[in-house]
Amino acid sequence: MSYYCPKVPRRSARVIAAFRFQKGYLMSAGSLSHQVEAYFGWKNNLVKEVIRYQTWLQNNKLYSDDIDLRLKRGLKLLQDDELTIAFVGEYSRGKTELINALFFADFGQRMLPSQAGRTTMCPTEIFFDREQNESYLQLLPIESRENAEALGQIKLQPEAWQKHPLDISSPEAMQASLKEVARTLSVSVERARELGFLKDMLDHDPEHPGNVIIPAWRHAMISLDHPLLTRGLRILDTPGLNALGSEPELTISMIPNAHAVIFLLSADTGVTASDLSIWRDYIALDESDHRAGRFAVLNKIDVLWDDLQGETHTQDSIRKVRKYTADHLKIASEDIIPVSAKQALLAKVRKDAELEKRSQLPELEQLISERILAQKEQIITTSFINDILGMLQNSQAVLHSRLNNLSQQLSLIEDKKVNPTLMQHLAQKTQQDYDFYYKKLITLRSSRRLMKSQEQILTQLVTPEKLENTIVETRQKLQDSWTTVGMNITMQQFFQRLNDDIRHLQSEARLAEKMVNSIYQRYKSDTKAQHLQPIPFSVARQIKALKVLEEKATRFRRAPRTILTEQTLVIKRFFSTMVQEARDIYTGIRTECERWPNEALLPIMQYTLEQKQLLEHQIKRLKSLSQTNKSVNSQREQIRKLLDENQAQLMIADSIQRHVRKPAPTLSSKKVVSLPGLTG
Repeated sequence: MSYYCPKVPRRSARVIAAFRFQKGYLMSAGSLSHQVEAYFGWKNNLVKEVIRYQTWLQNNKLYSDDIDLRLKRGLKLLQDDELTIAFVGEYSRGKTELINALFFADFGQRMLPSQAGRTTMCPTEIFFDREQNESYLQLLPIESRENAEALGQIKLQPEAWQKHPLDISSPEAMQASLKEVARTLSVSVERARELGFLKDMLDHDPEHPGNVIIPAWRHAMISLDHPLLTRGLRILDTPGLNALGSEPELTISMIPNAHAVIFLLSADTGVTASDLSIWRDYIALDESDHRAGRFAVLNKIDVLWDDLQGETHTQDSIRKVRKYTADHLKIASEDIIPVSAKQALLAKVRKDAELEKRSQLPELEQLISERILAQKEQIITTSFINDILGMLQNSQAVLHSRLNNLSQQLSLIEDKKVNPTLMQHLAQKTQQDYDFYYKKLITLRSSRRLMKSQEQILTQLVTPEKLENTIVETRQKLQDSWTTVGMNITMQQFFQRLNDDIRHLQSEARLAEKMVNSIYQRYKSDTKAQHLQPIPFSVARQIKALKVLEEKATRFRRAPRTILTEQTLVIKRFFSTMVQEARDIYTGIRTECERWPNEALLPIMQYTLEQKQLLEHQIKRLKSLSQTNKSVNSQREQIRKLLDENQAQLMIADSIQRHVRKPAPTLSSKKVVSLPGLTG
């Protein structure tokens, strides 16, 4: 049996040397690097325990294809786990400088372009490509906005991007390559309009009268072999209000779907009208994911440093600006972190601990580790650990049953001086139990074939062809619409049809769940397995996502910008953002329709198979004892040996459970630890 294990990229000595890590400095207790490393170590230990559980199941003849499937899915979840933090704010608020200070100070210089004026001209994703296992800069030309394809689709088309390798052993060369992200183009107003830009949102080109400045690139992706990025951290660096308004996919899906948003403000300007516009329109939305939170960073506090009047006066000034900011954004003061990104970067490069402390960057690092990483730990706990604990509980129940049977056999031998005839009687009784579970297994396999037909019924309600027909009809109606009202009605009808499909699906799913519940009730009435519960059918997350998307579409339709935009461009944006995201949601629903019928009966299937294999093993042992001419003492000794072996296996299972239930790093640092999950 080959085990599935997440791929961890190897780091060469040359690469490690390039970062010039100072172990005592970079990995100091409480630092962001330390916390991310602890989080990764926790996940790595979970992987090891799952692989250990696989081996244990095999050693105890309890392994099956169903269990293998569930464990592989859980391990894949850990492998693909990422933490996305979006940095959002108006131009010149220091977003890129803060990213440099938080993540790239180890290069010894400013890696991402960050100077006065507009530097980040296009949305930039910074991550590590664990599939290709290489560092590179990938750029999507702005001309790609001429077609209606969504960014998610274009990401699957390597030929659409310009790719440049990055040599992280040479910070100077890499810095030069990354400057390309900030490149701009001078184009006519008409050309800018064709590409989806509004004239009043662009800067005029002083060198070419009549022209305006637009970004050369629509999107940038930087894959970097950096410790935090290889651990699954993903950073989204966004441009200012202009690009936010002209790149709908950024505001419709990328920012709302980020696990956390860090909103940049400047202490020297306060909360401006454009800052408030970004906060209200793109961040402080009820439907945004942001499960790990949304926070404001009050950058450039070094402008408030007053060496003449002293540190007390400086801190009073910072507190006042912080309170003013909290009042305007209507958030708690503790969710606003004052920072000087410029001084923090300088402090890290110079290894100046005092300056770094004064920059207050450690407070932001603490917030990211305590609030954002803790949320990610909770997601893994609820979606993965509880599932593993449930499987372990089943396995431990089987071993306990095995131990009880062996103890009864030993008791009979010791109390009644059992002879081979009695051993044969025990073997016959065990055979009857085996036959019972064997028949149950046959019945369950029949029920599973019935669930296959349920899968066909459910998936037929949400076929890709059905969705594409809806999309084609919607596109045609939009193109035929002559008025804004007509277009609005067509967009509403698109979501109504999707909601109708889901309502029909839920109705059929409820009938299927009733059938599954009756199967479980019959099974539990015949056995002692009262702890077994059916796996529910759930598309609640997708339904909520569709509702949120419908609300976004309503705002999109009513936005003054949309009303003033040419019809063909509005249709392009609707399909490249709203429809594409709806397609993803629809695909997720179909995936659940394919998954659930195959897994709904897994708990009782696993339990029955384990009981059958347990009894089969026991029959062989009993027959072996009854067919030998060994003395009672020899029989007693052999049963005791089996008891010891099973006790040892149960101890291993208990050990696996303890390690799986070990608190995540942020939880383990608290005084009171309360882990959700099952007890063994």
